[in-house]
Amino acid sequence: MMPNEHANPEGALQLLVMVEDLVVPVVAEEKPKRKVQRRAGNTLDKWEVGVVKAMIARGGSFTNDQDILAYFTRPSRTVNHRLIGEIRNAIKHKDVKAADEAELDAFIAAWPDVDHDTGLSRRGDELLIKARESMIAAVHVFNSAGLTFRAELFIVTAVIAWTYLLHAWFKRDGVDYRYAGETTKEGAEKYWELGHCLKQGNCPAKGAVAKNLEFLLTIRHEIEHRSTNRIDDALGAKLQACAINFNDVMKQEFGAQYGLEKRLPIALQFVNFGADQRSVLKKASGLPTHIATCIDAFEATLTQEQMDDPAYRMKIAFVPIAAKRPGAADSAIEFVKAGSADAEQVGRIVFKEVNQKRYPPSEIVAKVRAAGFPKFRMQDHTELWQSIDAKDGGNEGFGGAGDYKGSWVWYDKWLERVTAFCDGEGDRFR
Repeated sequence: MMPNEHANPEGALQLLVMVEDLVVPVVAEEKPKRKVQRRAGNTLDKWEVGVVKAMIARGGSFTNDQDILAYFTRPSRTVNHRLIGEIRNAIKHKDVKAADEAELDAFIAAWPDVDHDTGLSRRGDELLIKARESMIAAVHVFNSAGLTFRAELFIVTAVIAWTYLLHAWFKRDGVDYRYAGETTKEGAEKYWELGHCLKQGNCPAKGAVAKNLEFLLTIRHEIEHRSTNRIDDALGAKLQACAINFNDVMKQEFGAQYGLEKRLPIALQFVNFGADQRSVLKKASGLPTHIATCIDAFEATLTQEQMDDPAYRMKIAFVPIAAKRPGAADSAIEFVKAGSADAEQVGRIVFKEVNQKRYPPSEIVAKVRAAGFPKFRMQDHTELWQSIDAKDGGNEGFGGAGDYKGSWVWYDKWLERVTAFCDGEGDRFR
């Protein structure tokens, strides 16, 4: 799951599942484990070649190729010791200048200079580190309290995260991910943007994963040029899938040790959805027209299978559990089997009332009167529930029979319904 160091007081959508063990039960079928491959790109950068030459020139403890190699081999990259010999014998990298003494001293003083959580080299694995930190920042921002435009902030930061991740993958694969002959206005090398990365045949982000990113890029282009609002909840399923896909690709392509679950534990929500909050959610205003049009245009190009793929959008339903055995409800998350009747409910948010307060008819009437409708009588109550058949199974949630001294009782949902009815009758019950 995703983090929530600052709980969201509005009870709004949070980015959630991130731990691999939690993802699998939600997805219809488990993805096969993929062995991380060592690629042709596992070689030294030019600055590292310069340091190797400086070590060779200094000699002493650097007379042995294997000793030099130890400074440049790490879990994310293996380098064959023959490369050191080729540099020593000027077989390769003849045009690379040796680092000066100060640069060599600084390298040795900082070595191993790794991220302690992952073992990644802060300089050699800079792209991978930036990718992870960008996604962590995107999730933290989305889950932070008090922010209004969380979806926009998440999308922009997540695009940066994915761009760094794919650049790291291309670099390891030995692919030159620069635009040949092109530079920025400042003269710096110009690298592929995320959209161009996704167009490469060997890109690891494929299928619904790519479609999810293409969708977010479409939304990003839209919000770059026009102010918008009210899109957080509407895009939540896409943002959730984006974050999970990132973690999956990171671990599948680089190793499980680089997953974000250690940095992003289970998020805790400090509030429950009350009756008033449910009403607000149901009556929430629609999307801005230009965003709704943008979404419709993009999704019109997708098949139903692509639309339903959790890698494109993931929806999760939270269902409070009333357990019969003490301690049985201690688990914060319960997963249902894919394809079951319960699993079909994941397509929408399910509010399941547990341990609800029970009201006999007389108490319903008393509470409605106290709410400002003193003319409301028991006869009015009876006529109302009979007219809409409120005790029928089709209106499940209004009440229940046999669970309170053998008599029918009403729940908060019915109390809300009756109060709304009286309010809609003008002065009839006032």
